[in-house]
Amino acid sequence: GKHWTVNEVRALIRIWSDKNIQQQLEGTVRNKRIFEQVAARLQKFGIDRDWKQCRTKYKNLKHEYKSVKSAQDSGSTSKSMKFFHELDAILRHSTMEHASKSDN
Repeated sequence: GKHWTVNEVRALIRIWSDKNIQQQLEGTVRNKRIFEQVAARLQKFGIDRDWKQCRTKYKNLKHEYKSVKSAQDSGSTSKSMKFFHELDAILRHSTMEHASKSDN
């Protein structure tokens, strides 16, 4: 597929940071409908991506974030990524929520 621009990724992350979307994504594995919503919202920004492209990008970002995060946790600073702080705000929050949920 065609390469995602910085603006496209930023728009995707903005939609992803929506609480409603996050809850839906965390609650399910079969998430085609959610990514169809995401794609529709990107369309409003003038970004033409289908749900598959959105899901793939989401997965790749998440994967990249996790590998950077674990490198940092083990004391390595050599690994970094462009949208780390934005993703950290979303994903750190969601993993903390999971932790507090499993306590009860």
